[in-house]
Amino acid sequence: MNIYHSIEDFKPLKFAVVTSGTFDGVHFGHQTILSRVKQIAEEVNGESVLITYWPHPRLVLYPDDTDLKLLNTFEEKAELVREQGIQHQLRIPFTKEFAQLTSEQFIQQVLIKAIGTKNLVIGFDHRFGNNREGRFEQLKVNSGKYGFEVEEIINQTIDSSSVSSTKIRQALFSGNVEAANQLLVKPYSISGRVVMGEKIGRIIGFPTANLEIDSKHKLIPADGAYAVMVNIMNAPFKGMLNIGYRPTVNGKLKTIEVHIFDFDEDLYGQNLQISFIKRIREEIKFLDIELLKEQLLKDKKTATQALQHIV
Repeated sequence: MNIYHSIEDFKPLKFAVVTSGTFDGVHFGHQTILSRVKQIAEEVNGESVLITYWPHPRLVLYPDDTDLKLLNTFEEKAELVREQGIQHQLRIPFTKEFAQLTSEQFIQQVLIKAIGTKNLVIGFDHRFGNNREGRFEQLKVNSGKYGFEVEEIINQTIDSSSVSSTKIRQALFSGNVEAANQLLVKPYSISGRVVMGEKIGRIIGFPTANLEIDSKHKLIPADGAYAVMVNIMNAPFKGMLNIGYRPTVNGKLKTIEVHIFDFDEDLYGQNLQISFIKRIREEIKFLDIELLKEQLLKDKKTATQALQHIV
């Protein structure tokens, strides 16, 4: 897949089949849209294109709003889109100036002039242009004028539940990683660098790798203990992870610590990818270290059972 970091880097295609949006999470609904884009491109001997935006528009338009957390960094999103078989990904730097483009200017300057769009596929709630004024009806009206076809994908559901990035974020904020994973179609993951910790886990027989997360905007699931898969240099390991303040040892800062089963090597400075499989329990303050150790033994058993289906 080719990745372009500005409109100027992209050369118009002879037959571009395009979709556009933030695509945070690249969830089941997004995958349905991308699959249709790929299908049309194959049918017409065209090339598939995703137009996406970075930073996320809300981070630019509402800089004082710190509530938004993202399911993907740009690098994570790019990899997920690549896995869907899309040929071109154009990352448009989202600025306040870009946000002032009217919907018709967006059609003229981006879709037609910059990309060479012949087919456009959008989600059922897609909006574009200044104040989100553009929608499917306007695209339909302008399609004949500018020589492209447009198709709207209906709202996608799983088990009668609609799929959206917002719904996935809500599930993760509550610790319901299993519900989030169902909508994402694969386990939610975070990546981070292993940094020095207080080594309390090693003292009680549960050594942990302390993670420093790559992006301040990355969504971290609710505090608690989780069964996880750990990717270390493309090798998978099973483990359990705790997010929280470690109240039993009077912790003051939130930490993310992962205990990797059957692993005892130095990981300082390495980057790990953590995939969340199941939440085991909430974070608890125990009366002493021995009670904590007893609970960790129970947690390991629970995590092992939750991960037994994973090879």
